[in-house]
Amino acid sequence: MALQDLTPQLRTRLSRMERAVGWFVFLATALLLFGFGYYLYHTAKARGWFVIKAKFFCYVQSSTGLGVGDPVTIMGFPSGQIVEIHPMPPGDRHNVRVEFEVRDPYFHYIWRDGSFVKVNASGLLDKRLLEVTRGTNGPAICVTQPGVFKAIPELKQIITEQTNRWQLYQDVLDKDSNVVFRAYEMLTASNLDVMAQLDLESNAVFVYDNTVVNDRIVGAWHRSTHRYVNYTPDSQDAWLPVSEAPPVSDQLQAMVNQVQQALPGILSLTNKLNAVLDNAVQLTSNLNVVAATALPAVTNFSSITATANTNLPATFDGINRSLDNLANITSNLNTQVEANSNMLSTISRTIEDSDTFIQGLKHHWLLRSAFKTPKTNAPPASADDGPPSPKGHR
Repeated sequence: MALQDLTPQLRTRLSRMERAVGWFVFLATALLLFGFGYYLYHTAKARGWFVIKAKFFCYVQSSTGLGVGDPVTIMGFPSGQIVEIHPMPPGDRHNVRVEFEVRDPYFHYIWRDGSFVKVNASGLLDKRLLEVTRGTNGPAICVTQPGVFKAIPELKQIITEQTNRWQLYQDVLDKDSNVVFRAYEMLTASNLDVMAQLDLESNAVFVYDNTVVNDRIVGAWHRSTHRYVNYTPDSQDAWLPVSEAPPVSDQLQAMVNQVQQALPGILSLTNKLNAVLDNAVQLTSNLNVVAATALPAVTNFSSITATANTNLPATFDGINRSLDNLANITSNLNTQVEANSNMLSTISRTIEDSDTFIQGLKHHWLLRSAFKTPKTNAPPASADDGPPSPKGHR
């Protein structure tokens, strides 16, 4: 059916439906484009497409375990990635050049002194990762502040109008190459006067305005001239020294070599251990023989011990009864002594009277001969003893 054959009402309804479908398609397309753009934005942000990046490079002995796109860390944080790995020419003293990018703000931690690249083993299969250490001293290697070369008289006039803004973009050296002022030092009238007396080239220095910051890397530290120079992606000034650990395969090979070298000694030690074990077996068999020989003696000792265990209680019972009787006698004697307090004094007087009686009997002429002292082989009397007493003297 042709469109002109439709009634005016149907044509009106069809036009409205076409407009509604058109708006639906338009809104769906807009939403699809918005979602795709949002996805691209977050992907770019996650990959650092909108972040300032500084490009560095280093030289390694081997590219084993390293690949383009591998992460680069600083203080444990993922801060960049490897962008290129290629071998050096045959006559070059280096083997492999590795170039990597470090995102903002992490490249601000990479300084002239103390920053270097560590090539660390990561997991198995010879995988290795780059880790950049934090700087300890000196200027940052890459900066976003542009520098200018200005005469000292002009700088004296500028710092009177713009205070705390202008800083050194270089190290200022004297004629003996001693550092007088270091990079980043704030310009003042006094240090400009000192610089004017150092006979510098063109009586001018490289400086920068700390209020001006670009959205890209514009300067790189040049070690030999002690100042920042213009930065390019192929700049040779963004070089970092390397501390490289050998791949895991090399370490395993070195371990295998050490084991092979130590193997003869291990075998010799094994032979010695076998000899010691044989001696221990023989000693054990000898101990079995000794134990079998000592078994009768042990049996006799057990019998003696059993007999002693049987007789000793009876013996100790008899001793206990004797001690009890002695204790009873002592107790009775003590009781009698306590009951008759005059017994000891009476016994003492009796003994004294008996002694007096015996002494009297000794002196009586009738009984004197009964108490004579027997003669002994007494030594002869000396002249000093005097004359003997006369016989029969009474």
